[in-house]
Amino acid sequence: MPEIVLMSDPRVSAIPVEDRGEPLVDLRAVPELLLDQRLADSEGAYAHLRHGHVDRLLRAQARLPEGLRLLIVEGYRPLALQERYFSAYAAKLSDANPDWSDEHVYVQASRSLSPPHIGPHVCGAAVDLTLCTQDGQELDMGTEVNASPEESENACYTAAENISPQARDNRTILSEVLVEAGFINYPTEWWHWSYGDRYWALLTGAPAALHSHLDWPASA
Repeated sequence: MPEIVLMSDPRVSAIPVEDRGEPLVDLRAVPELLLDQRLADSEGAYAHLRHGHVDRLLRAQARLPEGLRLLIVEGYRPLALQERYFSAYAAKLSDANPDWSDEHVYVQASRSLSPPHIGPHVCGAAVDLTLCTQDGQELDMGTEVNASPEESENACYTAAENISPQARDNRTILSEVLVEAGFINYPTEWWHWSYGDRYWALLTGAPAALHSHLDWPASA
């Protein structure tokens, strides 16, 4: 497996941000894209993404083999929720590994959740998604969306080898269309794709991120 740059890497947080002021769009108003409800919140934050992401997702979906479509699980995530997720996961790792330093816990937690201050989801710049059939039946991707490295024995890593050939093929299909549309993947999470955030800027060589943290509720 190639070397992976984690979200906790100082090079990520060092990337400057030149926010474009691009608004959020409610994907519930985009019937061409199918939204899953497993992480739906009462205010619909999960269904929002930056405006430019919609065209990219539609372009990616149009390149899928006949009979397949994207299934969007989560887009924007409020900062308070990201902080709660990260703190809870870090505490769980610390309890299970009492010999780990706080710094090591922080790094290990970032394999599954971004540190809140640079989180792509809190910028409306990341989308968690999978593949499904036209009637919404999810394809075998090797793990569930949001599976942790611990519970999946690292099968959540995009390039993991401990998955079936069919799951590998499905991940390849997903990756090819999203890369063509301009998204980059967080390689510890096959389902996590982003554009315009600090991690994207680091991996693509862009001089700055395009999207900064957004408070919720935000204008959509």
